[in-house]
Amino acid sequence: MAASPLRVTIWNEYIHELTVDQVRAIYPHGLHAVIADALDARFGSSMEVRVATLDEPEHGLTYASLAETDVLLWWGHAAHDRVSDEVVQRVHDRVLHGMGLIALHSAHASKIFRRLMGTSCMLRWREAAEKERVWVIDPGHPVVSGLRDEWFELSQSEMYGEHFDIPAPDELFLVSWFEGGEVFRSGCAWRRGKGKVIYLSPGHETFPIYHNPNIQQLIGNAVQYAAPTGSLYLGQGRNIVPSLSPIAARYFVDEGLHRSK
Repeated sequence: MAASPLRVTIWNEYIHELTVDQVRAIYPHGLHAVIADALDARFGSSMEVRVATLDEPEHGLTYASLAETDVLLWWGHAAHDRVSDEVVQRVHDRVLHGMGLIALHSAHASKIFRRLMGTSCMLRWREAAEKERVWVIDPGHPVVSGLRDEWFELSQSEMYGEHFDIPAPDELFLVSWFEGGEVFRSGCAWRRGKGKVIYLSPGHETFPIYHNPNIQQLIGNAVQYAAPTGSLYLGQGRNIVPSLSPIAARYFVDEGLHRSK
């Protein structure tokens, strides 16, 4: 029996591509289209890819669409504050129940990433078209599978530098060095509830980074790695009155102690 396709949603603000000529020249059909085409070329019918954007009703992230999403990729930069809190809560709940989330580049400042991390997620940055050297520091990690060397370079990139205000990653697999001297934890993963959260920093709308084969390889690997696994998620807490085995003691419980006052 054939396995069901992995269901992937790419969420993009889709603002700069429509309003800035420099960005439109690099991503004429949207940054999301380049990523979608790369996933389709690599995975074919084993992956179903859809796109959602900011200006769609409910940002294209309805309850129904999220229920049919195994992995959500998130790109945001200019309009983090325009994402509704209701949708953020909806995505947060889905991550806890097993949906993977991949935050790309400036999505470090998105509401959903900051909510999942519990910190400001802010950093140093500089846009100077400088070289970025991306080092693989965990060669056994699934997200770096298929890369042909221990590092690769992006000829022009936006600098992201430490300190990056995030919780210590459960898994750190990439560190970037920049021509101006800074370093940055550029490939990280965490588990939140049952879901995996991955952050990949290499990428920018004014540079053709998402056309780069190494970046496309990383994103494809991350999608596979973030796919839901495991059993039923029971994160809400449950009062189990009938015990699994007999309890000898006789004990009266005042249930009023557990109710909100």
